[in-house]
Amino acid sequence: MTDYVNPKELLQEAVQLAKRKSDLPARDMLIRGILAGAFLGYATSLAIVVTSQGLPPIVGAILFPVGFVMLALLGLELVTGNFALLPAGVMAGTVRITKLLRNWGWVYLGNLIGSVFYAALFYLAITNWRTGNGGAVADLLKQAAQKKTLAYAALGYSGWGTAIVKAVLCNWMVTIGAMLAMVSKSTVGKIAAMWLPIMTFFALGFEHSVVNMYVIPSGMMLGAPISLGQALLWNLLPVTLGNFLAGTLLTGMALYATYPAVTAPIVSVADAQHPAQNEQPAAFAAAAGMH
Repeated sequence: MTDYVNPKELLQEAVQLAKRKSDLPARDMLIRGILAGAFLGYATSLAIVVTSQGLPPIVGAILFPVGFVMLALLGLELVTGNFALLPAGVMAGTVRITKLLRNWGWVYLGNLIGSVFYAALFYLAITNWRTGNGGAVADLLKQAAQKKTLAYAALGYSGWGTAIVKAVLCNWMVTIGAMLAMVSKSTVGKIAAMWLPIMTFFALGFEHSVVNMYVIPSGMMLGAPISLGQALLWNLLPVTLGNFLAGTLLTGMALYATYPAVTAPIVSVADAQHPAQNEQPAAFAAAAGMH
């Protein structure tokens, strides 16, 4: 018996998941967003530590999906994944636009807090509580942070365009990973399916807004000459925009358009409050029909 979930069933499940995510209390969205941001920070720092030891960058890319797997299996909130899931719910009629925006806002904030919090702890760890310079790991983080901000700024409008395109290419894969988390009913199957697109985007060096919420603040803490304005204008703004476009248009809406999910009928408040009254006549009718 296969544990594979076909695309039509997968979209059905995605729509139901979108509804559950949109109904979460703000407190849960924030906490789950913070944890997700921290776990991606763990994964990114793991990839950088491996690279600093002289191993090829592809090794870091192979290891990076551990963070995405952890947050997906725990049901945490990652805004880049929600850029695809919730629009599918809107198209199915189960998620209101206001709830979509509410989810994206709280989760984005949570991801940012978690990423910066982990960045601060990692900074203290590699500098021995600010007594050292962080060594090769710090050098790589500073280089990465400057490449993601100052290098784009030097290109002007072309830098903005490059950041957006790299962000689109990134989140196209990340949101496919979020969808493939539901393509199997087994834990091992889910992990294997998620691993492929997440490894792909990281190996290709594309731009992920939540990963950058860790990398750029880390570089700044370690002495990279980047201002807050440069971090926002030349990375987080264009990258978030590109991530949003890819997730919403190229994954959520595209997959729903070709595999439309059948939504369950809405139960009225009266029916929900009086199930017992409806069940008894139905039982009698069924019994009568047997004779």
